[in-house]
Amino acid sequence: MAMLEVKDLNVYYGLIHALKDVSFEVNEGEIIALIGANGAGKTTILHTITGLLQAKSGSIIFEGKDITKMPGYKIVSLGMAHVPEGRRVFAELTVYENLMMGAYTRKDKVEIANSLAGIYEHFPRLEERKNQLAGTLSGGEQQMLAMGRALMSKPRIILMDEPSMGLSPIYVNEIFHIIKEVSDGGTTVLLVEQNAKKAFSISDRCYVLETGKIIMGNDELSDESIKKAYLGE
Repeated sequence: MAMLEVKDLNVYYGLIHALKDVSFEVNEGEIIALIGANGAGKTTILHTITGLLQAKSGSIIFEGKDITKMPGYKIVSLGMAHVPEGRRVFAELTVYENLMMGAYTRKDKVEIANSLAGIYEHFPRLEERKNQLAGTLSGGEQQMLAMGRALMSKPRIILMDEPSMGLSPIYVNEIFHIIKEVSDGGTTVLLVEQNAKKAFSISDRCYVLETGKIIMGNDELSDESIKKAYLGE
């Protein structure tokens, strides 16, 4: 059974049909990428999975539980974390305070301390800047903080929305390296990304979205002509 199963999902913004019968699966331990142009529906999928939007029809099953109509705070407690587009760090809080916000559903102080040590190992710059206000960090550092904050909830699966957006090439490479490390550490990853070539390079499978529909999956993407059309190769 898949860890996450999205089936026949339909989502509307008023009269606009944003997602049209979207179906895909994420298996435990995979990195799955959703790629496509702006406005294709990638962010809408993540928002619907994490309870920020309600589906008109269809279902979302996470580890055997139907979470289609479940509120976001309950979904987090099941082991799902969301790194939103644009980082969305708490600018007036310190790096340390932001990270601790990620652990708000957890109770065991020893485990939280161990998780924090692991985050600092993944992101040494966050430890160096732990007493610095998050709003004063660079864009790349804020992205690391957003990822670290999500990981502090000890998720079984982490959903990442455009982690490379607005970053310099050096930071982009670093962020993708960390995503691979997170996956290798046992956390399943659902990645939304406009940088299709980078996403394709680290993912186990990819789905291409166009105007609210999945138009091709990994089998089609293995064809060289499709790679050239979508990935610029």
